[in-house]
Amino acid sequence: MAEKTTKENWQKRGAGHRDRLRARYFERGLDGLSDAEIIELLLSFGTPRADCKLQARALLEKYTSFARVLEASPVALQEVKGVGPKNSFAISFIHAVAARYLQLRLEGKSYLHSSTEVVEYLSYRMRGLKKEVFCVVFLDSSHGIICSEIIAEGSLTVNTVHPRELLVKALEHHAAALIISHNHPSGALLPSPQDIQLTRLLYFLCSSMQIQLLDHIIIGDGAYSFADHGLMLETQRECAKTMDILQKS
Repeated sequence: MAEKTTKENWQKRGAGHRDRLRARYFERGLDGLSDAEIIELLLSFGTPRADCKLQARALLEKYTSFARVLEASPVALQEVKGVGPKNSFAISFIHAVAARYLQLRLEGKSYLHSSTEVVEYLSYRMRGLKKEVFCVVFLDSSHGIICSEIIAEGSLTVNTVHPRELLVKALEHHAAALIISHNHPSGALLPSPQDIQLTRLLYFLCSSMQIQLLDHIIIGDGAYSFADHGLMLETQRECAKTMDILQKS
């Protein structure tokens, strides 16, 4: 009986603590909570009667940052003692919801006025992934954002990113322009020779279909834009030379 009473008192104290965290959030937003407290609340969605403070701190210690906790897979999260399937689902689910929100927020906006938001969305969607993915943002003739899709996964080369599939998707969406992007799981930002080769091939093929390839963005520990570093202009010149040679032959 005494053990039951002690457990009930502990649960009441835990509930009171979470109520105070929620009240602080409603008063000051996320600025009123530490990273550990935010993770604690997310974990409590899975086990509402359990004290999740120690698990939240352990997750931050293991992954070193709030962002990396959100990016971790459910299986990886459960490697921390006390984090079960319901807890890891809550964290994984909120991360996926945020990515969907960022994606939907972009649709219909002009890329010229929302390029920062595009990079933000791509970074959120791809940073922290353990494998490479290739994402395409489809734009209309006014550079309004139609949608985005991941069209390839794995080690990305000219052999694994199929240009035909990309062009078919572009035609399906009636896209007049594209932004392509992929991630480097290592965190490296500089483009590899294969990245440059792939960009030139896709630029040439898109140009032949009268579709603009505006940029190639690499997501790692930050973001690298081919356009901002002059590589798209260089690619455009190389493509123009190739087109000229083909027309004269």
